[in-house]
Amino acid sequence: MLHITLDEESGIATFKPDDSLSEADFKKAVHMIDPYLNKSKKLNGLIIVTKEFPGWKSFAALVSHLSFVKDHHKKIACVAFVTNSSIANLAEPIASHFVSAEIKSFKYNELEAAKTWIIESNQ
Repeated sequence: MLHITLDEESGIATFKPDDSLSEADFKKAVHMIDPYLNKSKKLNGLIIVTKEFPGWKSFAALVSHLSFVKDHHKKIACVAFVTNSSIANLAEPIASHFVSAEIKSFKYNELEAAKTWIIESNQ
């Protein structure tokens, strides 16, 4: 399951998966994020918090994830990976070729530093 919080004051969404990602997780993300984007036109940041990357439940879940990225990447200024997973080291350079957001990785215990980075990057 993907736990999603949206701080409308700071314009930061936080995604915390606790299991493999599913199609329903990305439908839920769209349902929460899109109404905010309709009002504000952009999200200052997206923080993905997970000790280890959980993967996807199915190929359809992966496709839903890629679709979410394709439909939203131009509306998100910054993406912070807060994780101890080595996949963050790969995600940063690879994703930068496909998304317009600025991307940065943080250790799992550096959630507040990630929030500060997003806020400062959007001033």
